[in-house]
This record gives sequence, structure tokens and C-alpha cells, in this order.
Amino acid sequence: MQETTVLITNDAVVLGILAVILGLVFYTSHSENRYCKAFYRYVPALLLCYFIPSLFNSFGIIDGEGSSLYKMASRYLLPASLVLLTLSVDFKAILGLGPKALIMFLTGTLGIIIGGPLALLTLGSLYPEALGGDIWRGMTTIAGSWIGGGANQAAMKEVFNVDGSIFSVMITVDVIVANIWMAVLL
Repeated sequence: MQETTVLITNDAVVLGILAVILGLVFYTSHSENRYCKAFYRYVPALLLCYFIPSLFNSFGIIDGEGSSLYKMASRYLLPASLVLLTLSVDFKAILGLGPKALIMFLTGTLGIIIGGPLALLTLGSLYPEALGGDIWRGMTTIAGSWIGGGANQAAMKEVFNVDGSIFSVMITVDVIVANIWMAVLL
């Protein structure tokens, strides 16, 4: 196999490039420019936040494998982001929603916590080969996503040491199921 040479190897420069890419995507997604509005009507900004850096990696501009940014981000930025996300929660407003909303939230969370393992047990007894290896680890990321979104999904990936290939499949499953469910609801 041929070894590829990466154009940018300095992690600080790579972090700066990624920050600029994300900044430009979010800036243009909120722009009043008619071309930007037309573009983002069909292409979600979040898709570009994943897609553009992956192109940089695929074309050998940056190296996702050799960089220590992922370790730094998962060990320091992700926990800090979760703390900051929690700090911004308005508990008075949540309690103001009333007992019905809180009971529904807790029921949904409990349903995911109990339903996930129950579904795995059922599927495992019917089709044991379907859950071979570390698939259960990947399922924890889906449960995290359903309970608390993408930040929780990433946290579950780190907590349960989910392999990257399994994680990418679980992200795909999560997006497909969410879109099908949204179509059913609408």
C-alpha cells in the first residue's frame, strides 16, 4: 500500500482550519445573501460541517488518523461542552412546562433506557449472529442520541469506546430512522 503525504501536519493549524471552516459555514448559513439562502435551502449547514473537513482528510490536506486533535477534543472539549450545555439549561422554564411535559419526558427516557436493552435481548435471541462483536456498544450511541442529541451520542461513543466503523454505521442508522420517523409524524 502506498503511503500518502499529508499537506498540513501541525495540529494547531489544523484546528484553526477546522474552526474557520465551521465559522464560514455557520456565517453563510445565516447570511441574507440570496445565493446563500438558496444553497442552504437544499443543503443543511450541519452536513457541510462534516463533509468539508472529510474532503480535506480524503484529499490529503489534513490527517485525521495521525492528528492528536481527536483525543484532545474528546477528552477536554466534549466534557467542557456538555458542562456548558448543562449550565445554559433554564430549569425554572422546564419546571414551568408542567407535570405532564416532565412525565412525558421521563417516560420517553425510561422507554429508551429499558426498550433498548429489551430490543437487543429479543433480537439476540432470534438472530444471535446479528449482535456479534461490539454492536451493542454502537447501540449505546443511538440511545444517547435519542435521549440528548448529538452531544450525548458523542459522549456515549467515548464512554463505551465505540469503534469508528461501528460509530459511523450507527450515525447513519440514527439519521435514517429519525428521518423516516419524522416523515411518519408529518
